[in-house]
Amino acid sequence: MPEILIVYYSRNGSVAQLARLIARGVEEIPGMQARLRSVPPVAAVTATAQAPEPDEGAPYATLADLRDCAGLILGSPTRFGNMAAPLKYFIDSTAAEWASGALAGKPAAVFTATATMHGGQETTLVSMMLPLLHHGALLVGIPYTEAALNATTTGGTPYGASHVTGTDGSRQLSDDERSLARTLGRRVAMIAAKLTA
Repeated sequence: MPEILIVYYSRNGSVAQLARLIARGVEEIPGMQARLRSVPPVAAVTATAQAPEPDEGAPYATLADLRDCAGLILGSPTRFGNMAAPLKYFIDSTAAEWASGALAGKPAAVFTATATMHGGQETTLVSMMLPLLHHGALLVGIPYTEAALNATTTGGTPYGASHVTGTDGSRQLSDDERSLARTLGRRVAMIAAKLTA
């Protein structure tokens, strides 16, 4: 069964919640399956090794996951308007996949969480899009034909799904944020299903 790979870094759980909702959206498309994978934190001392599997949550992504997927969705909290270092570190390890065209022609999308409405959601989403363009992936966003995108007063952009966590990280996902996350998963899976048919 074709799989949509959802690779994310989540420090406080908000991005992981979005990832699970996106996965639900993927699996609403007949014949499509989601594969959730996380990336480990990076250490200031690079000699520090991470355990091969995290203590909890999704297993760590591998380069083989990228080669085998029918589509890719990347997620990260924002760090000064940019993706977090752990996701960037993983992406920077994909030179062989870039050279071989492993992601060329595959649908791809992005998602994020920020503390505030103007905390860099769209720039973070764009920062994740740039390497996807270099890989030759086909970017998928959320069109304004989605009612929740016009109605949201919380997260959600045409660039991808998002969540506003609040400065203390305690704000729960809104109904619009939940809806748009599932929509993003459905859209990537639907396009992947058409491309693999």
